[in-house]
This record gives sequence, structure tokens and C-alpha cells, in this order.
Amino acid sequence: MKTMLTAAKAAKTEIACLTTEQKNAALCAMADALLANEADILAANTLDLEAAKGTVSDVMLDRLLLSSARIAGMAEGIRQVVNLPDPVGRILEEYTRSDGLLIQKTAVPMGVIAIIYESRPNVTSDAAALALKSGNVCVLRGGKEAFRSANAIVSALKKGLVSVGITENAVNLVQDTSRDSATALMTANGYIDLLIPRGGAGLIQACVRTATVPCIETGTGICHVYVEKTADQAMALNIIENAKTSRPSVCNAEEVLLVDKAIAKEFLPKLHDRIGAKVELRLDETAAAIIPGTPAGAADFDTEFLDYILAVKCVEDVQEAVAHIAAHSTGHSEAIVTSDPHAETVFTSGVDSAAVYVNASTRFTDGGEFGLGCEMGISTQKLHARGPMGLRELTTYKYIIHGKGHVR
Repeated sequence: MKTMLTAAKAAKTEIACLTTEQKNAALCAMADALLANEADILAANTLDLEAAKGTVSDVMLDRLLLSSARIAGMAEGIRQVVNLPDPVGRILEEYTRSDGLLIQKTAVPMGVIAIIYESRPNVTSDAAALALKSGNVCVLRGGKEAFRSANAIVSALKKGLVSVGITENAVNLVQDTSRDSATALMTANGYIDLLIPRGGAGLIQACVRTATVPCIETGTGICHVYVEKTADQAMALNIIENAKTSRPSVCNAEEVLLVDKAIAKEFLPKLHDRIGAKVELRLDETAAAIIPGTPAGAADFDTEFLDYILAVKCVEDVQEAVAHIAAHSTGHSEAIVTSDPHAETVFTSGVDSAAVYVNASTRFTDGGEFGLGCEMGISTQKLHARGPMGLRELTTYKYIIHGKGHVR
């Protein structure tokens, strides 16, 4: 670990000084290298899948699975980053003082960014691409379930970097997947400029509690959809089905449904008919009196299921919906389905989450869907980034001051 961190820190200046053209050429080479090494990546992924079967759920296996199409998607994700504006060197603010000093607040790279993540191999290439385009070195620490896959991906990415004359130490993968290596990254003061955890609540809270390096809290998504009494019910069913079932294992999937009591007797049977065969509905007392399902326990409204399970609660009005979300949300993504402008305003003003939707699925909380390219993670905190973290969120700034022999 010490050797890797030393090499990463030594590469910081080289990567920070790359031109946009150099970074884009490297990204294109990295995308080409992924495709050229597809056989090795798929072979490694097969070993990861075989080792994981019987130990994780089917939806988690799907997160781990790679295919030719998914590798092509990873390469395309890197190419999309090529087309994004370079965030480094942007003049955020500029002004001239009365004494003639020109002061420029200028975007610069963070330096060395560490990412601790779990069983999604595609995060490996996404993180490397975003880090490089924003002028940063990355240190990746994946989970044991996807280690072989991540190792093969990083090996390919390094080949791409070397092919265009850039140090392979711009992208690094920790070889130890024990807790000790995670703790070492969390406390690598002087080496790590920013730590980003991507994974479940346990990982994120461990980083928040333990890290002595700057850390961004990300990811855990107890996401709510509230169907207000004036909602277009067909629209609401489409949104709920998408938010819950399109990919239940991701952080922007819906976990809790709130339904206005005024329409519950009409709407809940439609909900049951639409998704009841596929999704286990965990119902509060009011909902359980209307449709069949599993009685909801107290913990069900505070659980990120990441599975085909949906907690359902009936509420009096938008104020109770906002209050429930305030008490149980993780600050990720919430949605209201309504045709009432007043209810919309109460909801969007009162809900304190990174993404708040009106008549749209929570599944859009994603860097690509927001036009940011692939993302580094979803920040659920407020400093210095919030929501999908794209290239700009991977920079900080410094003041560059131009004088003409000025002295004070």
C-alpha cells in the first residue's frame, strides 16, 4: 500500500499538467484497450461470478455480471467523457482590485482520489475515466467479489495509458481486499486528497466514522415516491414500476411508496395488479386493509432493500409525506406524482434531498442522465458536492493572482 500511494502521489503533478488533448488521447486509448482485452476481462469475471454464486442475491449477481455488451458500454462511457468539457483551468471568478491586482479563482484537480467500492466492476473504468479527465490520479479499492474483474480492467486501462506515453500510476488498484486496506486508505493523510466510498450503508458509515482524510458521504438510497391525491394514476403506476423494478439493486431505486389516503382505496388495487406478482409489498395498517401483502415492520421504512421489496404507507397529505421523508430518507432522491402546483411547491421546498422529482422516476439520478457523463458517485451530503458527481465535482480551486511588481 505504501509503495502504491507513494507512486500515486509522485504521479500527481504529471497528471495535473496534462493538456486536454493529452487527456482525451489517453481516454480513447483506455477505451480501445478495454475492447482489445475483452476476453481476459470476461474470463476474470466468470471466476468472480462462480465464486459469488450462492453467497449473494440474484440482483447482486447481476451487478457483478459483465458481458460483451457491458464492456462495450464501459468503453462508450469513457468515450463520452472525452466529449465533455475539461473542468480544469476554468476561471470561476475574475476581478481586478483597485490596486491593479488581477485575481482569478481557477479550477484545479483535487490530486489523488481514492474510491472504495463494492461489487460493480464498471465503476472501475468509470472512476478511472473521470479522475483522468479532471486531472486526478485515482487509487481504486474494489470489493473481493469483483476483484478479478477489476484487476483485469485496470490492467487494460494501464496498457492504454502507457501506449500514449502517460504513467500507468495514474490508475491504481489496491490488491488487498481486506478491511485493513480500506482503513489504510481512510487514514492515508498526506497521500489521499479525497476519499469517495461507493457501496452499502455499512461501507459508507465506516468511511464517515473512520476517515481522517477528506471524505464524501455517498450512495445509500432510501428513495421515496409519493402519489398525491391529484396524481394521474396511470402515470404514477408507470413511475413506480420503473423506479422499483427496472434495476432494484441500485441506489436510485425506489424503496418506499407513500400514497395519499384520499385515493388509497382506488389506487392500491391498481398497484397490486401492476407489480404485486413481482414485488413483495410490505404494507402499513391502512394499506393492508385494502390489498394483500406482508405487514410492514418498523424497520421496513428505514431499509435499503436493493431487491424486489417495496414498503407502502398511506399518508394524510403532502405535509405528512414531507414529514415522513424527513424522518426516514437518506437524502438521495424523492419523487412526487401530482397535478397540483401547490402540492408540488410544498414537496420540492420541504424535501431536503440531493434530487427531488416532480412526475418522474427516481432512477434518473445518474451522472449520464444528468448530462455529466459517467459519475463518480451520488453525494448525499452538502459539502462540497451534492447529487451526481461528475467532472466539476472532482476539482477544487485556487487563486491565481497577477501583479506588476506589486508589494504590500
